[in-house]
This record gives sequence, structure tokens and C-alpha cells, in this order.
Amino acid sequence: MSESVKSSIELAGVSKWYESGNESAAPPRRILDGLDLVVNAGERFAIVGPSGCGKSTLLNILGTLDAPSGGKVIIDGIDTNGLAEDAIARIRSEKIGFIFQMHHLLPQCTALENALVPTLALATRPDPAVATARAKMLFERVGLADKLNRQPGQLSGGERQRVAVVRALINSPRLLLADEPTGALDEDNAKRLMDLLVELNDSEGLAFIVVTHDRIIAEAVGSIRTLNRGKLEG
Repeated sequence: MSESVKSSIELAGVSKWYESGNESAAPPRRILDGLDLVVNAGERFAIVGPSGCGKSTLLNILGTLDAPSGGKVIIDGIDTNGLAEDAIARIRSEKIGFIFQMHHLLPQCTALENALVPTLALATRPDPAVATARAKMLFERVGLADKLNRQPGQLSGGERQRVAVVRALINSPRLLLADEPTGALDEDNAKRLMDLLVELNDSEGLAFIVVTHDRIIAEAVGSIRTLNRGKLEG
């Protein structure tokens, strides 16, 4: 398999619709409409659009957290349609990292323990010493080398979100997806986080897609695409 195939994620004719949920025979509500997208290694862009247009739905489909109603999601040349959930979960844990608006850290665990949680989902678990060494390297990169043994309640909001970044990167994913990652942060911490994510996109060689309603945050990513009537523009 070529390197370009190994590092690409493709949406081919992806549509998503939801049934109306009543007895009026109303047509399904279409969120995505035959959307095509190829994301290659090292690429980064922000997705913007009005509230309710389907930005998070698109991100969840890219991350295999949701399945399309029609079309294909192809990861590293593998068509995920029809795969068993455990096979999809394995692809997800190995190749995709997620950052959400809320950090979703385990309150009873230290920062280091939280960061290592995704390694438990790998089909072949890494040597604990190797995984810990990578985590410590990433904590150094995000400026939290002295906070490894702190629990989330002992960290600021910006620090908790940086722990979430380390957790998202621990398995060396090829795609990093961020859904409103700065929504719970003040302006200064939001800027610091976006600068960090852009830097990590460059240094780790991974693809990076962020969904945001904030135009300033989108511009910090560098490239902007708009989700409009079920398709991406730009």
C-alpha cells in the first residue's frame, strides 16, 4: 500500500438524514448531501457554518463515531461500510484522535493516567514503558511536564484541555478531530491551544480538522471550509 493511501481518509458521496419521527410522512431531514472529501497527511482546515448545519455530524462520521446514511467512509484504503463494530473501534483507536469542547477526563485519575487510557483500547497494547515515555514527551510539548500526577480537579481549564490533547495524541493517530475545542476556554487559553494544535499538526505530520463557530479560531487554523446545505465549500 502506498504512503498516500496509508495516510488518507476519504468520504465518498456521504449523506446523512434523520427520519421526521412523526406519523405525518414528512420527508427525512437531510444533514449531509452526497459530500465528497479527501483528507491527506499533514493537511489541516477548519469547518464553519451556522448552528445545526451538521458540522459535528460530519466530524463524527469522519471519526467513525457515527455512520452515514449513504456513501462510504474509507480509511487507509479500507471501506468501513459493513465492518463489525469491533473492527471499526480498532481502526478508530489506532488512527483517530478526538478533542471535544469538554475534556471528559476521569476525575479520579492523574493527568498521566488519563493520557494513557486510549492505549488500553489498542488490539496490541504497547509496552507500558514506551507508552509512558511518549506521554511524558507529549506533556513536555504541551507545557505540563510538572503536572503528570495532578488530578483534573487540581488543574485549570486550559491545563485540562491540554491533557485531553495529550490523550488524543498518545496512540500516534493519523487524523486529529477537534469539535469546538476552545468553547470552554477564555480568549488567551483558546489562542494558546490553537497555536499548540497547529504546531502539533506540523510536527506530528497528522491531518487536523477542527469544527468551530468562532471565525477567529478558524482563521488560526489557516484554511477554512464552510458546510452549506449538506456540502463543503472552500
